[in-house]
This record gives sequence, C-alpha cells and structure tokens, in this order.
Amino acid sequence: MVRTTSILSIFFIVLAISPSIFTTREVIPNTTSLPPFPRELFGKIRVDPNSTNQASTDFGNITRAIPAAVLYPTSVNDIALLIQASYSSSNPFKIAARGRAHSTHGQALVLDGVVIQMSSLNYGGASRIDVSTNPHPYYFADVGGEQLWIDVLRATLLHGLTPVSWTDYLDLTVGGTLSNAGISGQAFRHGPQISNVYELDVVTRNLLHYDARYGYRTGEILTCSQQVNSELYYGVLGGLGQFGIITRARIALGQAPERVRWLRLIYGDLMKFTKDQEYLISLKGEDMSRGSFDYVEGTLVNDANLTTFNFWASFFSKSELGRISVLTAQNATFYCLEVVKYYKTSEASNIDQDVASLLKQLSFLPGYVFPKDVTYTDFLYRVHQEEEKLRAQGLWEIPHPRLNLFLPKSSIVEFDHGVFKSILKGNYETMGGLILIYPMIKHKWDERTSAAIPEEEIFYTVGLLRFATNQADLKYLEDQNREILNFCNGAGIKYKQYLSYIEDNAEWKKQLGEKWDIFYQRKMSFDPKEILSPGQNIFTP
Repeated sequence: MVRTTSILSIFFIVLAISPSIFTTREVIPNTTSLPPFPRELFGKIRVDPNSTNQASTDFGNITRAIPAAVLYPTSVNDIALLIQASYSSSNPFKIAARGRAHSTHGQALVLDGVVIQMSSLNYGGASRIDVSTNPHPYYFADVGGEQLWIDVLRATLLHGLTPVSWTDYLDLTVGGTLSNAGISGQAFRHGPQISNVYELDVVTRNLLHYDARYGYRTGEILTCSQQVNSELYYGVLGGLGQFGIITRARIALGQAPERVRWLRLIYGDLMKFTKDQEYLISLKGEDMSRGSFDYVEGTLVNDANLTTFNFWASFFSKSELGRISVLTAQNATFYCLEVVKYYKTSEASNIDQDVASLLKQLSFLPGYVFPKDVTYTDFLYRVHQEEEKLRAQGLWEIPHPRLNLFLPKSSIVEFDHGVFKSILKGNYETMGGLILIYPMIKHKWDERTSAAIPEEEIFYTVGLLRFATNQADLKYLEDQNREILNFCNGAGIKYKQYLSYIEDNAEWKKQLGEKWDIFYQRKMSFDPKEILSPGQNIFTP
C-alpha cells in the first residue's frame, strides 16, 4: 500500500526484497512518504528496485535495510539540496552517504531514508583529484570525498609524490576512511589518515550561519581546517558521518619511494613479539630515513589461515608455507611480524645493509625470516590480490562478523591469555580470516578529533577480520565476539572499538568517554535533527 502526500511523492514506492541466504537480519521499511524535492534533483533520485536493493546492504552482509530512495549526485550542490529538503520538511528523513559501504553491521545503511551514492560525483568525467607539486608551504592533493585511495595513489605517483598514511585496503573512499580514522602499519610514524588532512569541504546543516532573510540556512557547503570552522573540522575527522558529508579533502603528501623491502618474521612468544614491535616504533626515522622500518604490523598465525584459507599464498612460497605449517600443526599460537623498508632505486646498494642492521636487534625464531622485494604500488595494493582470490572462491560477498579493538599496551598480555589462548584456542578451524595485532602511538593522534582511542601512550589494534561461510558459523562468531567483549569488560580492560557495531546510546557514551559531551554538542550544532548516518546507532536509546 502506498500513501501519497503530494504529486511528487506518488513516485516513491518502497520495494522490499527477500534476504540472501547469508543475511541474518533484515529491516524492511514500512510504507513511507518523502517530501517534494527541489527541481534540480529531478532525474537524480531513484526508487527503482535495482537502486534501492544495491544500497540496502554493506560489506558485512549481516544486516539489510531498504532505503526509500537513492540520490545519484552530479555536483556537491545536489547533496546540499538534499539535506536542505530534509531539514525543511516537517517530517525530516534520514540520510546516509555511501562510498564503498565497507561497514559490517549496517552503519552505512538507512531505513526509509535516502542513500547518497557518492561515486556518482565522479561520473561527469572531470577529475576530482588535483595534485599540488609546489612544496611551499607543502605538497598536497585536493581530493573528492568519493575518490578511492588507489586512484589517489596513482594520481600522486605521476608527480613522484604519495600520501604518507594508508589503510591496508585501498579500494575505499577518502570520505569513508576519514570519517573513521584510517589506520595501517604507517600510523606509528605519521599517525592515522585523519592526522594528515589540511582542509575539508563538508556539506552540513550549519546552525552557526544566520541569514537575515532566510534565518538559519541549511545544506551549507563549508570549508574547514584547524583555523577556519575548526569545530566542524575536528568533529568530522573520525566523526562517523554524524556532522556532515565530506566532499573534498586536502591530503598531505610526501616524496614517493619506488621500491619496498618487505619481510615477515615468525615468533613463538608474545612477549618477544610485542617487545620487538614496540622497539621498532620507538626508533626515530622521520622522512623515511634509514633509521627504522616504515611499516610495522603483526598477525596471529594458525593453521587455518595458513592452509585452509591460505591468505598468505601470494607472499610465501609453498615450501615456506610448509615450514611454517609444521609450527602450527599442533594448534599452537604463533605470531608474524610484518615490516617494510621503503627505498629509491638509487639506494638499492644500501638496502640489504640497512635491513640487516635492524634485524640484528630482533628476537624472531632463528631461520624464520622471509624477505620479498616489490614495487611501492604492489605493496600498498596487496590486499586487492587477496580480494580477487576470495571473490573467485565465493568468499568475499559473505558475512563478515568483524571485531576491531584498540587495547592499552598494559592489557595486551592479559588479552592474549584470555582470548588468543583461551576463547579462541581450539576453534581456529571455524575462523576464516586474519587477526591483526600491532601498536600505535597516541601522540600521533590529534585528541581534538572525534576518534576514540585508549589513554596509554602506546596502544594496540587487534582486528579479528573473520568471515562465515554458513549461518551456523555466523552465529558462532558473533557470539564469540560478544564473549571477547565480555571478557574485556570483566577484566577491566579499557578498550575502544574501531569500525565495530555498537548497539545503543549508552554503549556509545562509554565508547566516547570524556569526548561524549563535545560530540553531543557538535551534533546539536551541525545536525540537531539527527538525520545523518543513523546506522551508527549513536543517538539510538
């Protein structure tokens, strides 16, 4: 049944689809009505099943929520007009900006509202990546919020430049990662991606802008930085889409290396593994000098991710995998330290000596060091190779019940004993995926942003990047994620979640801690009707 409220709204018919065999929670909209939209948006808002169905799921493939419509903007002004239409309505509708929807529990979805397909901004053909090669005051790239990081990399490398902070996966949008934090093995040196942004353009409802004729104007496109509109700037960075939609970011660039010496080292002892990680991130090596590695990450090693799902086949040879499998055959827990040294081709004669000098200080298992030499691009785009293999095996578009935590350094041993060696022990055969473990440094993060991190100067990210191939495994892994959180709560571990599903307002207050008051104040300033990114559940009772 369709309820009509205007000539325009008769076109908005909400279509419900059946869940896929992998979907466990589906939220189907009731009959809804949307207000008339500005004439400029005619032809850009679609309600056909193909559009709404595509915008109803995310990477996690666990939750489905059908939007009433999808906006395909051809300009940033289209986004501003949409926000204006919602705020001008007596019954405001919810809005979610969709990049690659790499969330896991519907954070990028919106029931009954309008999804903005951000990639549509790029369809006009005009480049939305502009690289400044003038070093004064600094190298930078002005980048559309809808742009993929891999495309930013390719555009900047044409000028011998590169962003300095990355995520492991580059097929994500700039606006999407900046709305979270954007972390990888470079974060110990350069900070997360949100620490490497000079300026933003943001579409928001600006309560602070009063116009004598129109009153408070809505759908503002504001430029913000540390000096201009700073509350919006700090709020949006790590703000989970709550205060506005990023349409442009001025990204910090540095001189690009050409090649990468890439090593993986195996450890049998957590204390040696974490001690070496903390030693490496403490070394001074700014500007990619010879003083340290440029990338430090780590993973839990078990038989499942070596053999059953074999994520590492693109790095290790069959004989190397066989050697490591001997270690894990008895289901023992091992750890892999992954380090990288960037260099120019002209520096190739020194790279062996530089790496050997660093390795002398480390305590990995003798003989279990595995080097590889690749191009800078091949290293940064490495996860794409794994994605192609997973897609070929039908293991990409299935449920991903992930859990990502930031843990204080003082808690990592207790977490290892309580989770890796207890909750997960003996259950690796059901654990498809990877578990990341690596440290970061608090002072590389700007406390004024919205991102929530632990209080200790060194903290670890632990990412349980798992997937389920059937409904039983999905329930098992989600129950196990809750068990891990319950363990942390019971042990008094002061963790923060990252990219994870937090169910309600009370849990969000705990997550944001001392930042909650300013987070709430910013929400009331920039989105007081709470229309933006409702899938995060931050203001859900």
